[in-house]
Amino acid sequence: MAVRVEEGAVVINHVNQNYIMRKISLGVIGMLLSLCCSYGQGNETSDSSKYKDRKLTLDEINFVSGYYHQDGDNSAVTGGIGTENLTDIANTVDINLSMINRKGNKEHFVLEFGIDHYTSASSDMINPDSSRQQRGKLEYALTSASREDTRIYPSLSWSVDNDKRRISYGVGISYSHEFDYYSRGANLHFTKSSKDNNREFSIKLLAFLDEWKAIYPFELRNTVYGGGPGYGDGSTRDTLPVDYKPRNSFQSTFSLSQVINRRLNMALIFDPSYMKGQLTTLYQRVYFNDGSERVEKLPDTRLKIAIGIRANYFLGDRFIIRAFYRFYHDDWGNTAHTASIETPIKLSSFVSLSPFYRFNSQSGINYFAPKYAHELNDTYYTSDYDLSKFVSHFIGIGFRMAPEHGVFGIQALNTLEIRYGHYLRYTGTGLYADIITLALKFK
Repeated sequence: MAVRVEEGAVVINHVNQNYIMRKISLGVIGMLLSLCCSYGQGNETSDSSKYKDRKLTLDEINFVSGYYHQDGDNSAVTGGIGTENLTDIANTVDINLSMINRKGNKEHFVLEFGIDHYTSASSDMINPDSSRQQRGKLEYALTSASREDTRIYPSLSWSVDNDKRRISYGVGISYSHEFDYYSRGANLHFTKSSKDNNREFSIKLLAFLDEWKAIYPFELRNTVYGGGPGYGDGSTRDTLPVDYKPRNSFQSTFSLSQVINRRLNMALIFDPSYMKGQLTTLYQRVYFNDGSERVEKLPDTRLKIAIGIRANYFLGDRFIIRAFYRFYHDDWGNTAHTASIETPIKLSSFVSLSPFYRFNSQSGINYFAPKYAHELNDTYYTSDYDLSKFVSHFIGIGFRMAPEHGVFGIQALNTLEIRYGHYLRYTGTGLYADIITLALKFK
């Protein structure tokens, strides 16, 4: 089941799957260690021939695992009031390979595979447990197929570095699939550096061609606000027909970075994007001021514009200040401001701490109203608090170690990083979330 992720949150997996996921993670780590050690042994013998220079070699393997949990009481699935409890675990592995081609340029190949699994109390409210009733009403419980889902997302990218011309370019493809949603993506990028390498301009273009399975709330499924008579619930056990709706997204990023002096470098970033298709989440309910109920309805196009500025300032050998500001506006009427700061502190030659903080405020879209506040003559309507006016804070700290002889004496394990963040969103009754991430780099 596709879940609209809360602002600033990274979705991850299922609390009941922790034991299984730990076994998978340990198995993957063991496999990666074996791969790294075998590649390292193979690279001990040097050969200066051109044939060997062009041999595909392993540069590094990155493994990232994260746990995320959130809770609140403003679920859009139940019209803006209801549990937002969600737990998610995510694991990704990417393998970085490179070679020198016949023209003497370095080519990079990155293969990534990710898998997320989550449980969501709010998504489970799409379907009630029809076998249980309380005071004449269907009782909702964590029993339907929508209570949990697994997403897989492989990707492959290729790029070339031409040092003589000071350019880099590449392409990539991606795929993502879950119960009611799949996405196919492609991207292009180009980078050009100045002669002294103090200035760099880059362009990245992305396209995502997605498709939703149209799933409606149980009580509206066979009405004019749902799929109509004989419409299915979208589960694998239901043979009744369901519709599929397209949603296409086109994104771009233009950035210009400049080294100001030996302590300061800055970057200006411009991010326009455009979406078209099924932008409404059809299983989210909206309750009007007369007590009637419909499914959410939003425009089928959305234009977004964002401009950001980033600055890194080096305070001697031990301190760095990383600051970022971003202005955002879209044609649904939402304007947002985001500011963040991170200050890595080098405790030793191989250990550092990185406290960070991010502030975000947004005005909310024109079509949001709380439960029972929408007028019947509204053209568009939603009670999704992700799209409302709010202020949020995200604060945390990161720990990183990269010893010269490998983490815990394991030569192949180059870097270990752990980050923890706590998120607070102030709107409605509020929402809070915690996320912890482990990242390992093998070289």
